[in-house]
Amino acid sequence: MNRKQFISSTATLLVSSTAPAISSGTEVESAAIFPHYLKKGDIIGITAPAGYITQEEIQPALERIESWGYKTEIGETIGKRDFTFGGTDEERTKDFQRMLDNPGIKAIMCARGGYGAVRIIDKLNWEKFKAKPKWIIGFSDITVFHSHLNRKSGIASIHSKMCNSFPDDWNLAEPIQIETIESIQKALSGAKMKYTATPNPQNKNGTGEGVLIGGNLKILETLAGTASDINTAGKILFVEDTGEYMYNVDRMFWNLKRTAKLSKLKGLVVGGFKIKVEADTEDFGRTLQDVVLEKVKPYNYPVCFDFPVGHQKNNFALKCGVKHKLVVKQEACTLTEIR
Repeated sequence: MNRKQFISSTATLLVSSTAPAISSGTEVESAAIFPHYLKKGDIIGITAPAGYITQEEIQPALERIESWGYKTEIGETIGKRDFTFGGTDEERTKDFQRMLDNPGIKAIMCARGGYGAVRIIDKLNWEKFKAKPKWIIGFSDITVFHSHLNRKSGIASIHSKMCNSFPDDWNLAEPIQIETIESIQKALSGAKMKYTATPNPQNKNGTGEGVLIGGNLKILETLAGTASDINTAGKILFVEDTGEYMYNVDRMFWNLKRTAKLSKLKGLVVGGFKIKVEADTEDFGRTLQDVVLEKVKPYNYPVCFDFPVGHQKNNFALKCGVKHKLVVKQEACTLTEIR
């Protein structure tokens, strides 16, 4: 795999902006509220709001983050375990709340995904966070937070790899692993991000501009009708998933269509999908591209397949809640942050 096919980013730093806090019941359709970009010496909090993880397992991530010039603060949930969770619901809520409220912590990196964010999302108080926003970092189950922030406050966040994806030995890591992780630092420091994906012959060509939202497709489906449900009108939606049968993926895309989440998009970005296959299951008879194109056939916006995001090595940092431009052509597909 040629990593140059997947990402390029400029190092132009811009001054971040903030906006007044928004009431907890408000649905936000305005431009993104940017947390301050990080500078050397800033603190990144590490917490486990979903699955459990040990101190030893996060050590490679701590060392890399500190090599970027940042400091780290380890949450009380690291090393705790309540069956599959990183501590009880109460412990995970308390730890995440402390990091939301602590003005000294400038970003929060979720140590891993798994399952658990939805169990604490309604227990959290976001008022201090909205007054002084900070970057929330993660993907998979952390889609719950990205979606909730976009719906309720318009505060930007970073969809990216987490601590459990950092290699133990950087000398043995593949170039794509290193570059995807370094993209987190670029996003945090204020680089204007641009990504280029290898063209898929089944892409739908076109150009669209809008706020970038999305994440794990299964999580988005389960949030439908809740206070964390995304509003996709006028936006670019990106989706990815893993470990699902093709018929489940088809059902989830029908959910997007029947809830009108596909009808008013400015663009659709389809990332990695690891389809579950077992010998005793019936062949669904349709590819991922078939499933998607069937649902978006009535619409004219661009669609990009094989984008470098998801449960895979080429999973680059994306700024959720930030305006992007999607250009899909026969020779390339690009997604560029707009400011």
